[in-house]
Amino acid sequence: MSSARRTSREGRGERRRALAGFFTSPEGVAQRRYEALRAYFVEGASAAQAAKRFGYAPATMVALVRDFRPEQDEFFRERRPGPRVAPAKQAARERVLALRAQGRSVTEIAAALADSSTPLNRTGVWELLREEGIERLAPRPPSERGLALRDHPPRVRVMRWPERPFRERSSHVGLMLLLPALVALDVPAAVKHARLPGTREVPAISSLLALLALKAAGRRRVSHVDDVCSDVALAAFAGLETLPKASSLGSYSWRLERSHSEALQAALQSAMLATGQAQGKDFDLDFHAIMHFGADVALEKHYVPRRSQRTESVLTFFVHDGAAHNLVYSNAACTKADQAGQVLAFVERWQAATGHTPELLVFDSKVTTGAGLAELDAAGLRFLTLRARKPTITAELEALPDSAWITVTLDRKGRHAHPQIHEDQVQVRGCPTPLRQIAVRGLGHEHPTLILTNDHDRKPAKLIDRYAARMTIEQRLAEAIRSFHLDSLSSAVALNVDLDCTLTVWAAAAYDHLRRQLTGYHTATPDTIWRRFLSTTGHITIAPNEVIAELDSRTYSPVMRTAKLPTIEIPWWDGRRLRFQFR
Repeated sequence: MSSARRTSREGRGERRRALAGFFTSPEGVAQRRYEALRAYFVEGASAAQAAKRFGYAPATMVALVRDFRPEQDEFFRERRPGPRVAPAKQAARERVLALRAQGRSVTEIAAALADSSTPLNRTGVWELLREEGIERLAPRPPSERGLALRDHPPRVRVMRWPERPFRERSSHVGLMLLLPALVALDVPAAVKHARLPGTREVPAISSLLALLALKAAGRRRVSHVDDVCSDVALAAFAGLETLPKASSLGSYSWRLERSHSEALQAALQSAMLATGQAQGKDFDLDFHAIMHFGADVALEKHYVPRRSQRTESVLTFFVHDGAAHNLVYSNAACTKADQAGQVLAFVERWQAATGHTPELLVFDSKVTTGAGLAELDAAGLRFLTLRARKPTITAELEALPDSAWITVTLDRKGRHAHPQIHEDQVQVRGCPTPLRQIAVRGLGHEHPTLILTNDHDRKPAKLIDRYAARMTIEQRLAEAIRSFHLDSLSSAVALNVDLDCTLTVWAAAAYDHLRRQLTGYHTATPDTIWRRFLSTTGHITIAPNEVIAELDSRTYSPVMRTAKLPTIEIPWWDGRRLRFQFR
């Protein structure tokens, strides 16, 4: 035999002996079990011999031989570590299969089980369905989503009060906490004053309250109507048997004009003065651009700070009560052409609604022009604004000697509490009247801040402090974006943006009225109020003469109990009462 052939045979023998270890010394649990049983049944080894050979205890090997059944497919299958049985999934199995038989998706099934005795998350629901060989549902349009109400859709109409009480579970019963606020703000009078359109089946107040409930519900805007339309508490909130569909609400919002929004806001302004939620003396004013995500739209381009760019957007204008820190006015019908006149337009609306003229208007340099300042001064309105830092003005101020600057003390803590000021009488382009200019250095900026005002009497430190407080309107707008989805132009409800801004002002006022009743939460943001109180689940009982909102016990329930929530008559329930109970 040649040496080459002998070498080849020896190589194959070495490889065979090396691979034989895979069978004689298995590492996997399932393979080791297989080889041990094969040695016992095929090779004729005893239980003790097989146990010693493959590293089992003799008792374990005897148990393997006893339990082995060839028809068991999983006997040699690798098992993942951890428990073999999930009691929560098994308890919910029948309910999950019944809900899937109704055509509900994994997300809808998990939501339906959330308040039951067998809650299960989406992963658990899908694992159960997969074990049963049930595939995922095909994508469905928003109009077909929801809790399987397509076969027997409830009718959208005014609530028919039952002859006997009935009690149902609700995920949004906490939203009933806003009804006392809306009664105090006199929503029915606002709807009547605005002459909103309505029908016999869905009155004007119910349409408005349906939109307001969705605005205040603290949910993201995409498909939120389809997710909650069947909730009995939300429907009762608006005095209906179920909420209208997204298309109906969108169509209704576009039936309303700017005059309707102005009338709704005028009624709210008078009500907020009566409840103490607005003082009506000095106001902060600001523009906010709501960006549009899409193409080929008939919108002007405005600067969007969040994107640091000019892009197609809706320019909105908001006014904030400087003392009570609440939004009181909005306008989403602004254009570049009439942007500079929005300040005076607000003053006229406020005076017509309340009979009072604002004492002070505070805004930044972009809100109006020099000609706009001249109009405000001619109307006898005091204002406080900034002047742009032009290089020539900055150079003149930096050339001044230190003796021309006076140190003042501000009502704040920190290293910027003692800035220096220099006062002048100046004229700005478009405004022939001399204005008071206060240059402030030592506020942490590279160049002095320039404050312009026609208030020649108030002390400089007071004016600086007051302008610094203007930043609270930006905080209110940030809260509106976070809590009331102010920037969400894309939605299942294609809302009229001007009405959407009006609803934002109303929702913020309702939240403020509630938080004033909650000890320790007078300055809490709306998203905190929603998360800790309004998102509370529970039961709602609808009786012939009253509605009982039963709120589940939560960490913050003691705060609600101490709030002494009133038993109150709801006008759009024909005077029936609302009572709160805590479980």
